[in-house]
Amino acid sequence: MERINLLRRAKHLFRLYGFFPKKRLGQNFTVNSDILQRLVSFASLTKDDIVLEVGAGFGFLTQLLSRECKKVIAVEVDPRLVNFLRKQLHSLRNVDLIEGDILKVSIPPFNKVVSAPPYSISSPLLFRLLERKFKCAVLILQKEFAERLAASVGSKDYGRLTVTIYYRADVELLDYVPRNMFYPPPDVDSMMVRLKPRAPPFQVDDEETFFEVVRTLFTQRNKKVRNALIPFLRKREMTGKEAVELADSIVYSAKRVRELAPE
Repeated sequence: MERINLLRRAKHLFRLYGFFPKKRLGQNFTVNSDILQRLVSFASLTKDDIVLEVGAGFGFLTQLLSRECKKVIAVEVDPRLVNFLRKQLHSLRNVDLIEGDILKVSIPPFNKVVSAPPYSISSPLLFRLLERKFKCAVLILQKEFAERLAASVGSKDYGRLTVTIYYRADVELLDYVPRNMFYPPPDVDSMMVRLKPRAPPFQVDDEETFFEVVRTLFTQRNKKVRNALIPFLRKREMTGKEAVELADSIVYSAKRVRELAPE
């Protein structure tokens, strides 16, 4: 189908059911079939795959996925859309529709994720997904957010998010998605992104402390590591002298935080 057909379909459904997109739910519906087809193709689906879709919307992507995989687990938080989807998807025996907030509901096992989730939940969604076992996730995300995921050391986009995700997954930027591919169009452009979970590329003895250090350092990304680290060490019951000595002993203490590679 051409983009105009999906756009007309979406507008027709809005009128027919009296829907109004809710900003607080980040409802921007993908209305370009080429974009949806590319999203699906990047996941390299097989008939053995169980796919999670976050934010099923009007079911445009859900229906495409159902033709390519063993099962689709479609999660939708908006009760109005859930009622519509129950009717729209009732003939698709390989679609499980779950009503609820993806950050809160219990999700059955899946091995791939294909979705255009609301931008507002991008960060907590990724962290929740990476707590699960799966092969890959192909997502449409806000362009700025996607660039932060894949940022190089020292760049303006490099930060806590980059390091935290790098510790858990490989990130690949796949394709640019302009804002007019959605209805209503968002205020920003998007990117297709592929995440592949993997074992951490370096050893960390205490992950909780590691992530706390990363969070502390990157709130002061332009400071030298030494200066950013001393207040953190002092909070851990070190004397000022001990904190300074330990911070000075670190090989990269004179570097700016933004210049630190994850390792």
